[in-house]
Amino acid sequence: MNWEPYAAVLFDLDGVVTPTAEVHMRAWAVMFSKFLRDYDPEQAPYTERDYFDYIDGKPRYDGVASFLESRGIDLPTGDPSDPPTALTVCGLGNRKNEAFNEVLRDEGVTAYPGSLRLVRQLHAQGMPMAIVSSSKNAPAVLAAADLEQYFAEVMHGGAAAERGLAGKPAPDTFVAAAQDLGVEPAHAVVLEDALSGVSAGAAGGFGLVIGVDRGVGAENLVDAGADVVVHDLEELL
Repeated sequence: MNWEPYAAVLFDLDGVVTPTAEVHMRAWAVMFSKFLRDYDPEQAPYTERDYFDYIDGKPRYDGVASFLESRGIDLPTGDPSDPPTALTVCGLGNRKNEAFNEVLRDEGVTAYPGSLRLVRQLHAQGMPMAIVSSSKNAPAVLAAADLEQYFAEVMHGGAAAERGLAGKPAPDTFVAAAQDLGVEPAHAVVLEDALSGVSAGAAGGFGLVIGVDRGVGAENLVDAGADVVVHDLEELL
C-alpha cells in the first residue's frame, strides 16, 4: 500500500482497529434474543445475519429501529433518557449499551495486532489519523486499548449528535472528521468493515475506501462501494 498520495486516514473503530465488534455482537444478541422471547415468542430467533443486515455500523438507535422494522415490530421511539427497561427504541438501545459496558469492563479490549502495527507505522510517518465510529463508547474503548495517543480526532456517536451530523450510511461523520483534520475527502482514506460505513465512505467522495472483511463478505463490501478489500490491516503495511 502506497500511502503517499493521501493526507489523512479515517478508521472505523469496532471491527477495524479493535475486536469490539464481537463484544457489540454479543451484547446485541443477548438483548434482542431476550426481547423477542418476551415480546413475541412466535418471532424467529435473532441471528448473526440480523446483525450484519440491520445493525452493523449504524448508530445504536438506528440499528434498533432497523431491526424492529425488519420484524414488523412497531415501538415508540422514546427518548435517549429512557431507562433500559423502557419498551421503546431508545430503551432497547440503552439496554444493549448497558450490556456492552459490562463486557468491556469485565474483559477489556486489545487492538488487532495487524491494525496496531499499521496505526503505529502511519503515526511514525506523521500521517494524521481519526476514528469515525457510530458508537458513543468509542472514547472508552480507545482508552481501554491504550490507543488514544494515535488519533488527533475522535468522531463518535455522541459528538455526531451534538453537531447534528447524520450517522452512517450518510457520509457526514467521515466528511466532518476529514475537515477537522484539515483535509478534503478526496485526499483521505476510509477503512471500514460495515456495509453502512463503506457506503458512507463511497458517498463522501473519499480518495480510497478500504473494506475490511471481518465476516460481512468481500463481495458485499465491493458492492457497497469499497475500492479494495482486505482481511487484515497487516496486508496494508
